[in-house]
Amino acid sequence: MSITNGESDARLAVTAARAGAAVVRDLYGKRLERYEKSAGDFATEADLAAERAILHVLREARPEDAVTGEESGRTGAADARRSWLVDPLCGTLNYAVHTMLVGVNVALRVGAQVTAAATADPFSGEVFWTDGARAGVRGDGADEDLTPSAGSALVDVNLDPPFPNAPGFRAARLLADPGFAERFRPRVVSSTLALAWVAAGRRAAYVTDGDLRDSVHFAAGIALCRAAGCTVTGLYGEAVHTGAGGLIAAADAETHAALLALVTSRTHR
Repeated sequence: MSITNGESDARLAVTAARAGAAVVRDLYGKRLERYEKSAGDFATEADLAAERAILHVLREARPEDAVTGEESGRTGAADARRSWLVDPLCGTLNYAVHTMLVGVNVALRVGAQVTAAATADPFSGEVFWTDGARAGVRGDGADEDLTPSAGSALVDVNLDPPFPNAPGFRAARLLADPGFAERFRPRVVSSTLALAWVAAGRRAAYVTDGDLRDSVHFAAGIALCRAAGCTVTGLYGEAVHTGAGGLIAAADAETHAALLALVTSRTHR
């Protein structure tokens, strides 16, 4: 069977994400050096080692592609049309305090589009992936299509800074809205693994503030949600990746419309 470029890139994204996840899993629970990055933000040796493992896989297979890693920055030609975005350990604080809610994100941007991506859960062994058209989850060697569903009514809200849309929008105010409590139940995972859960039907939606342009944190999850058929926009309904507009990723248009109305009603602009 012939393999298209998209399928081949998606397989590579899965392989790279799995390589990073294996490192994260192997180092879990060990005493790890911390490297301060900014106030309240740090990396551990697991972040650095996982990124090295991912970059090794990508450079072996695609030596001419550019790569942007959360910890190592950008390498490769400045004008490269193909660029990999790598978040080797999303949920470092969770991981550092022995909480298994983390993800390993790998995404390929070709031009302006993310055409392949994978998010690996180091502890469940699942890898959520997309080739830009199909979205699936790989468990024990078998793939299942991702099917979004709002049935759980569970909405993950990212409460971690930075908040570029504050004071106009603050996620904490959204949770305090009576309209939110009437329809949804909040969750705070503090990892973009929650975006994969939206695509898989395990969450109704995910809301975050932040600048999503070329984000190593969000590129894979957004691609998964789009390929699975979710409704994905910025906080105010605009196209994602157009600026510091945050994100609403919902299992369906109805859930998205309800959250968009709540965000708008709680925004002071």
